[in-house]
Amino acid sequence: MAKDFYGDLRLGILGGGQLGRMLIQEAINFNVNIHVLDPDPNAPCKKLCNQFEVGSLSDFDTVYNFGKDLDMITIEIEKVNVDALEKLEDEGVLVYPQSRVIRLIQDKGLQKQFFKQNDIPTSAFQFISNRDGLANCQIALPYIQKLRKDGYDGKGVKKISSSADYADAFDAPSIVEEMVDFEKEIAVIVARNDRGDMATFPMVEMEFNPQANLVEFLISPSTYSFDIQSKAESIALKIANDLQIVGVLAVEMFLTKDGDILVNELAPRPHNSGHQTIEGNFTSQFGQHLRAIFNLPLGNTESRANAIMVNLLGEEGYEGLAEYDGIEEALSIEGVYVHLYGKKYTKPFRKMGHVCIINQDRALAIENARKVQELIKVIA
Repeated sequence: MAKDFYGDLRLGILGGGQLGRMLIQEAINFNVNIHVLDPDPNAPCKKLCNQFEVGSLSDFDTVYNFGKDLDMITIEIEKVNVDALEKLEDEGVLVYPQSRVIRLIQDKGLQKQFFKQNDIPTSAFQFISNRDGLANCQIALPYIQKLRKDGYDGKGVKKISSSADYADAFDAPSIVEEMVDFEKEIAVIVARNDRGDMATFPMVEMEFNPQANLVEFLISPSTYSFDIQSKAESIALKIANDLQIVGVLAVEMFLTKDGDILVNELAPRPHNSGHQTIEGNFTSQFGQHLRAIFNLPLGNTESRANAIMVNLLGEEGYEGLAEYDGIEEALSIEGVYVHLYGKKYTKPFRKMGHVCIINQDRALAIENARKVQELIKVIA
């Protein structure tokens, strides 16, 4: 693959959001020719890529025509037309992650079946075809209802506490999952190249915004015991190997109060739980994804320092042209790195950027990150 660098390799990215933007920032170092497809004419990737095309990611012809003259395609979002990607693969375009992996992960029901078939620990579940199925569930209340398709960033998930919640439940094919009494939400990002080489990033601990159910605060590396971290990383490696995926894979998990680890969901791409790797690790998740899909040696995933990632979400009550309050003050704190995503308009809980705070002293890194969280506000 190295012979194709220096501007000759044509890499397509399906999706032009912040993940694609950060992937391009890394890909510039490989001097590849980047093409991006996104439905938003003002997507964050627009000004960074060699060629930007406006179009639907779910339309067969649009995706096929976008990819047919490219050497390789990757994704920054799973909601894409997999039939078109399969046809492109048949015609010799490299698609990483592979279309079969994307198809499986697009359906949370297929994900759950994959976990069960491969002895991957996960919460108890059952399938329903519509909300009427809730009345006959074998899972004890309270439980979680998840849409099988199209849920993202906390959308497509509902807590069902009693039969009174049935009326507001999703009326579409869903999974009903046992409510997990977890101590912490954790994640491991694993990478695999086409040779079968694999590497994990250190396990991270996550805090979620209770209203939007989005990752709001992330701590890396974890200080849980070696046994817990090793177990989480082993699960991630097993999943990547069982899938035979090429690229990076984010494995989101629950650490229960009994010390068990249950897999929640997968994302076959760079992920919110890996943004801190840009400053906090020797190789970033974006650099690792490119190494994996280019079939290069995988990079060193060790932490350089304690790294805290704070998501910059649009403030409640504000919608319109984005303004960022408090950045100057935040940048006066040592070890603060700001990443704005180039989104022109803000709305409540929209991901507008993130900040990484690094320090060799873990307590100080967390203290500084809490200050940053209070200082920077995305308003309009």
